[in-house]
Amino acid sequence: MASLQGYVDHRVLLILQDGRAIVGIMAGYDQKSNVVLSDSKERVYSMDEGVEEIPLGLYLVKGDQIVLIGELDENADQAVDLSSIRAEPLPPIRY
Repeated sequence: MASLQGYVDHRVLLILQDGRAIVGIMAGYDQKSNVVLSDSKERVYSMDEGVEEIPLGLYLVKGDQIVLIGELDENADQAVDLSSIRAEPLPPIRY
């Protein structure tokens, strides 16, 4: 992965190979692109209910499981009513 230094101490969204979406503050990373998130939450999407956020706290994600990392605009993210969003869960990534 390209340099992750610009994401440190910022709120990020990680999409993992198994389809999970994890949001948290990037506390650090290493040469293998393993990522440490603080104050992290998994967002679980559903067509029947709104988006559920499951608190994970301090969370380590292996670099080879990460498909996408993106910085979140905290103001825009807080303005969204997650309970009103209906969406299919992301399927696992298959190679």
